[in-house]
Amino acid sequence: MPSRILVVEDDPDIAELVEHHLSRAGYDTSVVATGTDALEHIRQRPDLVVLDLMLPGMSGLEICRLMRNDPQTAAVPIIMLTARAEEEARVEGLDLGADDYVTKPFSPRELVARLRAVLRRTQPFGPDKILRFGSLVIDLDRHEVSDDGRPVRLTAKEFLLLKYLIEHAGRVLSRDLLLSDVWGYQYTGGTRTVDVHIRRLREKLPTLVEHIVTIKQFGYKFVEST
Repeated sequence: MPSRILVVEDDPDIAELVEHHLSRAGYDTSVVATGTDALEHIRQRPDLVVLDLMLPGMSGLEICRLMRNDPQTAAVPIIMLTARAEEEARVEGLDLGADDYVTKPFSPRELVARLRAVLRRTQPFGPDKILRFGSLVIDLDRHEVSDDGRPVRLTAKEFLLLKYLIEHAGRVLSRDLLLSDVWGYQYTGGTRTVDVHIRRLREKLPTLVEHIVTIKQFGYKFVEST
């Protein structure tokens, strides 16, 4: 079954262009033009949302925030489309939990390639694959985390970052490496988004506070014993 992609874009020419190329690439594509319509379709749990930032009535950033705060849609991947190339706009979207961004004007082929990469990183890994660390249980198939039996709600990016840290325990990981391997692209706007996601992991999983060690002016290291 093809992946279901929701495109939220109020410019009809851009929407038609994106829908055409995604459909040609084999995706089941739906298009809406407003934030209100987007929320209705998002409740049906698409496999990925391509989200314009500048929308009538409700911004793409607000939609992203609502998705990440809803347990039913928190793990749905988001690629943001933006005409705003400034670092601040990109960082704001990524900090809210977007998985990638594409700046207008863009190459439709590049958008399709980025979409494929995000789906590869966020789709289920395999049946019944479990990571355990202390009281933590991380179900890679269901994208679920529990701490001493208590469910912990993580965004898709927080989940992937946690998985990466635990799988690379003992290794010093630079912020640039984390951006490349977890976010999946060469991000040129700075590394603040890594720090924000690390802070959120520490807040949501207090048992890991002492295990996620900050390496000054470089990055982070996950240690198994403290």
